Amino acid sequence: MTAMTDLSITVAGASGRMGHMLIEAIQASADCRLTGALDLPSSPALGQDAAIFSGQASGVQVVSDLHQGLKPSGFLIDFTRPEGTLAHLKVCRELGVKAVIGTTGFSDAQKAEIADIAKDIAIVMAPNMSVGVNVTLKLLQMAAQALSTGYDIEIIEAHHRHKVDAPSGTALKMGEVIAEAIGRDLNECAVYERFGHTGERDPSTIGFSTIRGGDIVGDHTVLFAGIGERIEVTHKSSSRSTYAQGSLRAVRYLAGQERGLFDMFDVLNLR
Repeated sequence: MTAMTDLSITVAGASGRMGHMLIEAIQASADCRLTGALDLPSSPALGQDAAIFSGQASGVQVVSDLHQGLKPSGFLIDFTRPEGTLAHLKVCRELGVKAVIGTTGFSDAQKAEIADIAKDIAIVMAPNMSVGVNVTLKLLQMAAQALSTGYDIEIIEAHHRHKVDAPSGTALKMGEVIAEAIGRDLNECAVYERFGHTGERDPSTIGFSTIRGGDIVGDHTVLFAGIGERIEVTHKSSSRSTYAQGSLRAVRYLAGQERGLFDMFDVLNLR
């Protein structure tokens, strides 16, 4: 198992909101250290100290060269875009760098590519790194099994105005967990749009509603609506720091893994 002092981490998207939160968490951690920072070639942060935004010096410069940014590290944490993440993972595979992936919006083909890369390196990939969200997923699994008949299932999510994918990766993961628990295929039963004369609700469907506005970090509610009662399971994020702390827990988990594709249920022992 990798020594705790060897948790050397590169952060992708280092000058973004999530990148800053990750760098702060690493800087404050007793067992992790920042050894690399990546950003786009067009980023004005290139050449600057990766922690300059916090008024502290990390001694690590933001770079766009993937080999330069990844070579000093044993781990990558990546919350960027699907195409960028895949490019990063290919270099991780080449260098033997393990990866924590919080990026969302992957196509099925891209997910298959990640699974192939995980044959050579250890990867934790989850649409939400929050410990609370993953405990919520476990609760939803239990609720869905008990409420599989007689209850209509709706997933409502809200995020900030800058989010580019919808529904959120977390909402989709909630749908997948619920569908699997009740023996359905989300690809066949999900309803993402309602407009006009829709007819009565099909009880076998799982509905999604998306809200975008302001600076909402991330709210998710799953509604199990029956006759005479409804059950709501809600998780609300007020800070991205929960994602950062969950990511560091994922790094610590990966320290004991050689290869394979894992998620936060593995990290948190929720299987």
